Amino acid sequence: MAEVSSPTPLTSNGPNALARALGLLGDEWTLLLLRFALLGATRYNQFRAELPISYAVLTARLETLVQESLLERQVYQENPVRAEYVLTTRGRSVWPILLYIWDWERKWVPEHPEALPTMRHRVCGAEFAPRLCCSSCDKQIGVSDVDTDWGPSGSWPRSVPDVATRRRSRGRHRGGPPGFFPETMAMLGNRWSAAVVGAAFQGVRRFSDFQDSLGIPPSLLTERLHDLCAHGVLTTVRIQGRSDRAEYRLTEKGRGFFPIVVTALQWAERWYRAPEGPALRWHHRECGAEFLVVLTCDHCAAQLSGADIDVEPRRGFGQRRGSAVG
Repeated sequence: MAEVSSPTPLTSNGPNALARALGLLGDEWTLLLLRFALLGATRYNQFRAELPISYAVLTARLETLVQESLLERQVYQENPVRAEYVLTTRGRSVWPILLYIWDWERKWVPEHPEALPTMRHRVCGAEFAPRLCCSSCDKQIGVSDVDTDWGPSGSWPRSVPDVATRRRSRGRHRGGPPGFFPETMAMLGNRWSAAVVGAAFQGVRRFSDFQDSLGIPPSLLTERLHDLCAHGVLTTVRIQGRSDRAEYRLTEKGRGFFPIVVTALQWAERWYRAPEGPALRWHHRECGAEFLVVLTCDHCAAQLSGADIDVEPRRGFGQRRGSAVG
């Protein structure tokens, strides 16, 4: 079967690229399978050996990744039939998202349930952190440096994934994810939490504005805001002169999530195309150009590519030195 490397066309007025991507990547099993696929796993038993995952869940997730063209199923034995699951161009291109999830979890989740791998840049040999830069002017970018506007297919109703909250276990058993990305999943693993975080990055601060923008029931919004505050992503700030009113603002930890958001959303726009056009438009304020992501090494400033990154895991698949991530 030939690899499909062109974008997936979406239906008019239906879920946009953001909804499709968040519905897919907002699942910890999916991210874990992609992580090990980037480290070189291709066979069913390899994934099973590395993850506390049931046969049914693994089969379902692999099937979804094949349907979404992130993996390609290649039969290598006919009798009995055995197949490998090989990353496609679309699948390999998730490496910036996983790289930033690793970087953010390493920085903001000190009591991580699993030891995170060491990432080393082959070009300079240093253990590094990725920097988010503008492809037009090469300047490092933060959340306050970018203007974001809805595009032709953009709106909150079209951007919220049409999936239920994913429940997951922190236990080490074959029934739930082991919690490699616990804080990330607190934001991406629930469709309304993801929507609230996205609205916060667009400047929404007040309860009523979140409710009006997202069309979320008040009780559910209260629950999501409380949860995001408990995780230290949002904080409440009293409005001057109104002791009974508060705003919800991104903390430093919350703002640090921006690279994950922008790499995930630009990945979405690359691989899912609505007929009306993009869901979001990004512009770098300083140079005025359309903002497209470039990742650089914080040690040598060279542009990063997946092939130049060595993964040195401390457990599981990485009892041996890992391969490049993409």
